[in-house]
Amino acid sequence: MRARRVIAAASVAALGVLSLAACGKSAPNIAAYVGDTAYSVDRVDAIYDDAQTKYGDAVRREAGQAGATPSPEQLRAAVTRQDVVNLLVSLDLGKRVAAAKNIQVPDEVSPQQLEQNLRLARQPGLAEMELMYGSWDPPGARLLDAVAVLDRLASPGGDPWKRAQTHRSLAGYLLEESYEAYDAISADDTDALREELGDVLLQVVLHARLAEELPEDERWSIDDVAGGLVDKMIRRNPHVFAGAEVGTLEEITENWERIKRAEKARSSVLDGVALSQPALALAAQILDRAARRGIEVPPPLPDAQPDAEARLGASLLATVAAAREAGLDPEAALRRATLAHADLIRTAEPPPADPR
Repeated sequence: MRARRVIAAASVAALGVLSLAACGKSAPNIAAYVGDTAYSVDRVDAIYDDAQTKYGDAVRREAGQAGATPSPEQLRAAVTRQDVVNLLVSLDLGKRVAAAKNIQVPDEVSPQQLEQNLRLARQPGLAEMELMYGSWDPPGARLLDAVAVLDRLASPGGDPWKRAQTHRSLAGYLLEESYEAYDAISADDTDALREELGDVLLQVVLHARLAEELPEDERWSIDDVAGGLVDKMIRRNPHVFAGAEVGTLEEITENWERIKRAEKARSSVLDGVALSQPALALAAQILDRAARRGIEVPPPLPDAQPDAEARLGASLLATVAAAREAGLDPEAALRRATLAHADLIRTAEPPPADPR
């Protein structure tokens, strides 16, 4: 187990577990609070008496097998009331883990389960596992490891190459890794997608780590990146987080765009379009933005252009507009045709020369 052992103590503390004495001060009839459940003195005493009887019987059996008789002190020390409280804590944590993993468990614990769990809690050597209550890793825990690793690499004494990078020098790598993730999606290769998304994540975390070295009035961190994302998702999904009523996917999309417009307060419908994206995708997005706002501007006529390059550009733009009217993605269409042509080129290639 890694350094997140500390989560075990934090998780137990967060359950609000109180000792017998502490509980008695404020609630005389309550023996312990475990999570949201209050256990009365009578309930704990009943579990204690039952467990002491069964555990005491087990002690007698084990002593008898060894040809000895346990003393009264040994029998009284077999189980304490605090042992019972600790047992309830472990059972509560087990239920929470099961609930998090959608595993159904009974509300009541049988006497046999109480006896087994109490014996394991007091004598973990009887089990073939290590009992680590509350020390499981929550989803996303390894993201903390990723942040720690990149912090080490980009800090003094780390990797000189990463420390020498800037946002601008890494820009091409972010684009390259994103394209490779896109290729994995296009190929329906989920294993490759997992790996390529890790490379994209590397770029995100490294950019955030480098931003910590900016001047004080400009710097930000990975927490600022994640915090901005969380706030944005909550704001733009009121049908999930604020009880807003929506009926269709179109209504959800329109609500998203309305909230986004209110957030950004942009002066043009084209503000925010990524101008460095591939030209066909850029043309399609600009035409789509204009159409969604009801702005109709016909594309330029190729024959009215002053030179061959401008005429070609106008022709391509007209083709993109026609594709959009037909509900087609011009970027995907050209990619498909290009890849098919690439296959023909490979087929037409002469075989490689024999190196011998």
